[in-house]
Amino acid sequence: MESIARISTLLESARELTLDAASAARSSRSSSRPLDRSQVKKLLDSRNEREVLDGLRRVISMMYRSQKTLPLFSSVVKNVASPNLEIKKLVYIYLIHHAEQEPDLSLLSINTIQKSLSDTNPQVRALALRTMSGIRVPVISQIVSLAIRKGAGDMSPYVRRAAALAIPKCYRLDPSQLPQLLEYLATLLGDKQYYVAGAAVTAFMAVCPDRIDLIHKHYRSLVKMVVDMDEWSQLSTLRLMTVYARKCFPRRTRSAKSKEKAADLEGFYGGGSEGTLEAEQVVVLHPDLELLLNSIKPLLQSRNSGVVVAVARCYSAIGTPTYTKTAIGPLIALLRGAHDIEQIALFNIVSICLTCPADFVKYATHFLLRATDTQPVWELKLELLTLIFPHAPPHIKSLILNELEHFSRGSDKALVREAVRAIGRCAQSDAATAPRCLRLLLGQISSLDGTLAAESLTVIRHLIQQDPAAHVATVVRLAKNLDSATDPQARATIIWLVGEFSGLHGADNIAPDVLRILLKDFCGESELAKRQIVLLGAKVYLHHLNRLIEAATQSESTEQPPILEDDPAPPAKLWRYLLLLVRYDTSYDLRDRSRLYKALLSVPQLATLMLLAPKPAPQAPSPSETRRGFTLGSAALVLAGGGGVHGLRGYEDLPEWVEAGCEPDGGLGRGRGQLRVGGAEGGEWGGREDVG
Repeated sequence: MESIARISTLLESARELTLDAASAARSSRSSSRPLDRSQVKKLLDSRNEREVLDGLRRVISMMYRSQKTLPLFSSVVKNVASPNLEIKKLVYIYLIHHAEQEPDLSLLSINTIQKSLSDTNPQVRALALRTMSGIRVPVISQIVSLAIRKGAGDMSPYVRRAAALAIPKCYRLDPSQLPQLLEYLATLLGDKQYYVAGAAVTAFMAVCPDRIDLIHKHYRSLVKMVVDMDEWSQLSTLRLMTVYARKCFPRRTRSAKSKEKAADLEGFYGGGSEGTLEAEQVVVLHPDLELLLNSIKPLLQSRNSGVVVAVARCYSAIGTPTYTKTAIGPLIALLRGAHDIEQIALFNIVSICLTCPADFVKYATHFLLRATDTQPVWELKLELLTLIFPHAPPHIKSLILNELEHFSRGSDKALVREAVRAIGRCAQSDAATAPRCLRLLLGQISSLDGTLAAESLTVIRHLIQQDPAAHVATVVRLAKNLDSATDPQARATIIWLVGEFSGLHGADNIAPDVLRILLKDFCGESELAKRQIVLLGAKVYLHHLNRLIEAATQSESTEQPPILEDDPAPPAKLWRYLLLLVRYDTSYDLRDRSRLYKALLSVPQLATLMLLAPKPAPQAPSPSETRRGFTLGSAALVLAGGGGVHGLRGYEDLPEWVEAGCEPDGGLGRGRGQLRVGGAEGGEWGGREDVG
């Protein structure tokens, strides 16, 4: 008899498997054939679970294809009491999607969902709690709050996690429930299961991020569990701990006096000299803060790029340079990811590199450009190369300059422009390589590419203004290239430089000859070049007047400088001819400028103050200087906007470090083995007390 029963059981199982396979084959054949609404409704009203499941799958498919499924609401919701878990899941998905459109019918299913909160299957209880909190109908806020209370005390950690994730939904549904929700949250924050505590931290950051008093007694347990949490909970916990450390641990430093090595050795062997004492400010970390920084170090190996960036944010915001240095390698490893991850990682790398560029020198080869790089990526890589350039050894500097020279001769105009600007920043940051950079740029001014020539000349002008006296020969060389320079901006830059050096060597200066040559084809010049020619003529004539005044002063003569119309000197003739040409020019701007300069030159002292005043050397800061100060990992760091540059709202900077003596009372505790703050017998950090 036992064998017969066993055979019948096997036959029944085989029959069930055959029916399942036939149903699956039938659904696969008919899935491509859409059914009308009446046929779907017939499936939903069937007593066969397979047909109901097939109907629900079709409804969900229609729903996500933006087809009308609201008329099927009653037929779908009545299956909420089905014992089949798959059917329950699909009904709950449909219910959450349409509850706001049919609040009255949704309320009819609340009793059934409440009964599921007492189901023996923890997955059913968690699913019911998640569904009830997802029905955005304010009338049921009290019921949702009670459901969260029940879920927070559930034996299953899966249900407690669902209760924690339901707290923000209930708060958005009815903010008046906040006092009760805080009680549940305080309980869940102390849960011993890391995935429950992580969900509670996520809820805490969404509901009451300023209530750090709820964190005090759970601080150490959360710090120890952060490594085991899921990735989203890790992000929330790291963000919470960064703010918590700023508000609870004052930034303390101490003076560390160290002897110079040479003097120390002399004192050791000679026994006489004690050497020079140097005081250095060293950051003293609170033991609880040091526990946090050491506990999150394994997260640098996380597969989630957001977690790696979050750890780097913690180290840069609340740690020391030593901790920040440990995060550099994992950040560089993110460059091997997808293009979008690589771009975001580069923004964060540049932000750190602005403060400690020397630590990135050994990763210089990771910043070399590739053919597949998008424009934002290669812009950031070029910026990184220029930031580490002054701190790099000679062979790395040579590699960077070779790289920049190669791309400055490319076909992409945007890349050419940025490469030339990068060469200029390298020259400004390292005076030893400035001559080589200048030679590279001078080789580009005769290029047929007007963009390249113009950008090169702009950077050359900045370099010349750094040390004008040492670049007289360079200006002469540039003036010789006026015949080959065709770009308007390039010609205007060269003419301006000639005008700036028009006062050197007195009457032997090349400026009058350059002006004479330019006036031959004045009508064919561009508007930009004409403006600089007028300015050059005014400077040449002003230097001539100043020489006449100086000669009269030295000879103690009372004769006044000759009037413009009576002066036979070549500079005066050139200036008169220039005024005549401009008078009949079509540009009213040029005519106004010439009249202004003519009136100004009638008072040489005033014209000297206005036209010959020393120009400050222009600086070319790194493009990301505008992003300095934004928090790592924030959208404002990527968009460089924050409050309003790009229309962004909602950026919140990290709080300032709490002042010593103003930190929260240590009596609140930070888990077992708390530290008293300001205790009489505890030294600097207070005495230890075991509260367990």
